[in-house]
Amino acid sequence: MNEVRTMTRDDIGAVAAIRVSGWRAAYAGIVPQPYLDAMDAEADAERRRGWFDEGNGRVDNLVSAEGGELTGWAALGPYRGEQDGGEVGELYAIYVRPDHIGKGAGRALMAAVRARAAERGFRRLRLWVLADNEPARRFYTRAGFGPDGTDQIEMYDDMPLKELRYAADLG
Repeated sequence: MNEVRTMTRDDIGAVAAIRVSGWRAAYAGIVPQPYLDAMDAEADAERRRGWFDEGNGRVDNLVSAEGGELTGWAALGPYRGEQDGGEVGELYAIYVRPDHIGKGAGRALMAAVRARAAERGFRRLRLWVLADNEPARRFYTRAGFGPDGTDQIEMYDDMPLKELRYAADLG
């Protein structure tokens, strides 16, 4: 059973490894392979340690664990572009170790994200998903999210990729 808790500094190395392996698994064939190959879990962990140490309370980092081993990570906070104290939150990231996909870690994290967002006073939660990432889009739809009609283009190694904004009401 996946238990969800707040991330600690000691979790950062495992979270970085989950993020990098999650990117490589989820975005293979979508994001240019050189971009994925260049990802480095140790460099990612070092950046995360800096962000964690600065900790201004804007971002909630949650981890899922099974038997003491981390299985996933999610981060949420105010929607980028909104003032603090706004009613719209954003799921910045959610990743599950590829060998744990389909075993409940994602569902447990999403339930905890929604609960934490509501505790923070967010009435609506948004996220961005690559348009070509069909498995993630199905996961978000099952979790009660849907496209809200907004999209954007993000560049990955000079390749433009379309992202769709999904939203869910928390009320």
